[in-house]
Amino acid sequence: MSYSNYLRQEEQSIFREIYQHPFVQGIADGKLPQNSIIHYVQQDTQYLDTYCRVYGLALAKSRTPHQLRLFFNRIGVLLEGETIPHQNLCTAAGVVHSEITRRPVELAPTAYHYSNHLLSIAQTGTLGEIVAAVLPCHQVYVDIAQRMMRDIRPTEDHPFYQWLTFYSSESMVSGLSVLTSLVDELAESADETYLCAMQSAYRKSCWLEYAFFDMAFQVEDWALRRTSQ
Repeated sequence: MSYSNYLRQEEQSIFREIYQHPFVQGIADGKLPQNSIIHYVQQDTQYLDTYCRVYGLALAKSRTPHQLRLFFNRIGVLLEGETIPHQNLCTAAGVVHSEITRRPVELAPTAYHYSNHLLSIAQTGTLGEIVAAVLPCHQVYVDIAQRMMRDIRPTEDHPFYQWLTFYSSESMVSGLSVLTSLVDELAESADETYLCAMQSAYRKSCWLEYAFFDMAFQVEDWALRRTSQ
């Protein structure tokens, strides 16, 4: 079994929970609360800026021309392509993408935690840890979109059709394959300590992917809400 498959198998339960989350199922059903969509897009826009910086730091730790090209290309996809699913979500919510993302909003607790998790690994970790940390994001979205395209067979009038076709596209699947191949390549010559660090980075990112969807659905912020005793 490849190391990337091992990582995925070990966290299969969280992938199941992600797919069953109300935000994700709302995409399948074509029904999501407007405030959840707006919160998701605003938070994800800033999260993706962090994601780009993480790939930039990975460039500095690259060992081969192939790795340099991989991270350079991924930055381009994040800067240009990711606006497509965001715009689709905004259209479904009846809001204008450029208006709700014109000014940065404060990162919600989960987005703040996820961004710091990635930046910390990118700054102090190995290349293997960086790739393991960014892999779940790509895996989760491709997995969700491919499964929904297969299970619900959405037509062009589905509210989130562009979101689904973007993340299930050949270019996204190909990009995922490149990342998993790099994880396997880096794991081949790694010792046990290196592999454990990769797995720890991967596991935390998987958990934070679930938490990010929950953050969006709950419209999480920093307010402390006390329950009645």
